Amino acid sequence: MTRTSGTQGGPVTLSREGLPSWLDPVAHAAETVRPTQLSRFLPPENGTGRQSAVLILFGDGDGERGPELLLMERASSLRSHAGQPSFPGGALDPEDGDPQGDGPLRAALREAEEETGLDPSGVQLFGVLPKLYIPVSGFVVTPVLGWWRAPSPVGVVDPNETARVFTVPVADLTHPDNRVTTVHPSGYQGPAFLVESALVWGFTAGVIDRLLHFAGWERPWDRDRRVPLDLRS
Repeated sequence: MTRTSGTQGGPVTLSREGLPSWLDPVAHAAETVRPTQLSRFLPPENGTGRQSAVLILFGDGDGERGPELLLMERASSLRSHAGQPSFPGGALDPEDGDPQGDGPLRAALREAEEETGLDPSGVQLFGVLPKLYIPVSGFVVTPVLGWWRAPSPVGVVDPNETARVFTVPVADLTHPDNRVTTVHPSGYQGPAFLVESALVWGFTAGVIDRLLHFAGWERPWDRDRRVPLDLRS
């Protein structure tokens, strides 16, 4: 299969050609994991929900920090998920194409470019996770996995949407000292990560948690270590 060449032009495809061996467990997990193994929140059977996609982008990183994951922090002024660290992504636009075809792939790359300045031509998409659901916003989300084959500069493009763009070493995400359980005022509890001066929680942390688990990268951590979220979360 061919590699991706951006969001314009020909088809956007998936390829494992040339993928570094350290990503093999992630690629395998994408091919074998079932929706119910990722989340208890699955898309409504009646087809409702706004189709969207996120880009889960892994990079080789440098020799000292090792492989890393690209994240961003949403602006505090946004109506939905304000101030939360997240994957780049958003709702599908009509020009992205078929939501059941390569539409989510195009949307993930387009949104990442719009939010972080990422050059899509340096990204090789290699897998797609089952569609998940975010009840609070009504989004049906397709997580798209990518390898940052040719890294490009990234940063805040629109301060009204994004507060910052940053990378997190996978080693930091797997370190037990950086793992906690968040407790929402509603009573909901979920996995979270204390990394890069940020608390990564909610949908993003749930997906990372399951990816680490099914890739075999998870290390034992104290699930009784809790961090309360305030009413604004």
